[in-house]
Amino acid sequence: MLNFVARTTYDNDTFMTALDAAQPNKLHQRVNLGTRLVFLIAGLSMSAWAPLVPFASQRLQLTGASLGGLLLCLGIGSLAAMPVTGALVARFGCRRVMLCSTLVVLAVLPLLATLDVMWLMAATLMVFGAGLGMLDVAMNVQAVEVEKAAAKPMMSGFHGFFSLGGILGAGAVSLLLGAGLTPLQAVGVIMLLMVLLLLCSLPTLMTERLHQPDQPWLVIPRGWVAFLGCLCFILFLAEGAVLDWSALLLLQSPGMSVAHAGLGYAIFSIAMTIGRLTGDKVIQRFGRYPVMLTGALAAAAGMTLAVLLPWPQAALLAFLLVGFGLANTVPMLFNAAGNQQDMPANLAISAMTTLGYAGILSGPALIGFISQWLSLSGAFLLIALLLLAVAASARLVAR
Repeated sequence: MLNFVARTTYDNDTFMTALDAAQPNKLHQRVNLGTRLVFLIAGLSMSAWAPLVPFASQRLQLTGASLGGLLLCLGIGSLAAMPVTGALVARFGCRRVMLCSTLVVLAVLPLLATLDVMWLMAATLMVFGAGLGMLDVAMNVQAVEVEKAAAKPMMSGFHGFFSLGGILGAGAVSLLLGAGLTPLQAVGVIMLLMVLLLLCSLPTLMTERLHQPDQPWLVIPRGWVAFLGCLCFILFLAEGAVLDWSALLLLQSPGMSVAHAGLGYAIFSIAMTIGRLTGDKVIQRFGRYPVMLTGALAAAAGMTLAVLLPWPQAALLAFLLVGFGLANTVPMLFNAAGNQQDMPANLAISAMTTLGYAGILSGPALIGFISQWLSLSGAFLLIALLLLAVAASARLVAR
């Protein structure tokens, strides 16, 4: 595996490698905080778009089908950019890739709040998705290297800041819009926060490049990485199922109102954020295998209970179980991808992220198809079975 040594700069004269970051000193704390801030930026930027969707639909006068096609452009942009980001990190370093991708996101956010031409909006969403995809891969490469250098679990905490950014971004934009600000003004506030966070994190980002001119731009995951990618696909599929279909599942209960059906995903998101922010200590205390096993089993049990429990309030609590269960499973997959020997870490993370994101992107359509064939409850039970397969693989992932 590539000896991917991270270098961070703090001023014009001081340099530090990721191996130095393993020392319990202030520099290591700054690298840790800087990496967390990048994950926070990614969560903020992705979630800031969600409250703008109704406004975009109104400006463009879209039907439901047209809006679905437009939203697909974001995923297409991400899937196009993710496979090549590993090679970009190798050639230019994490710092440059994360900086450029964040600047791309900042450049297009105002356009997402103002454009009223369909094809321009579609193209802008593709660019926005590409920026988010590149940032996602590069920040996980940085996180894996920082965790390796620290020689202790840190990945769950990094992903916890992404989840926290998701809650803060969507909540802040929604509150600003409710206070009377225009979409552009609301996005401007989030952009200002993102710029401040970027300036704080920039000195701590890895600048070391992998000088391997023969490294391919595109790589097909093989062996162990392909297996990890399949597990990541299942976990992201489960997350996407809760995002897109939990409200409809809860509405099948006679006592559930439309106004409260969205609480399923809200409870899931809060549980996942808390689980990730505390996950590093839990993994350090109990080990990777027990946490991976119990997490996948808890998520499978939560999916099953959400379907079988006849009481709406209890079904809501089932999504709490799913959130805690899935919280640390994906971060541990990134750790496994960064430490395997079949492929260079940067390419492995790029490939696994692409497969995982394909799970989120294809999830709504797959679940819709299965619900037509069986039922929505049957689709959730099928996902529970897939999560049991993840649980059965826990020892392999944690080895």
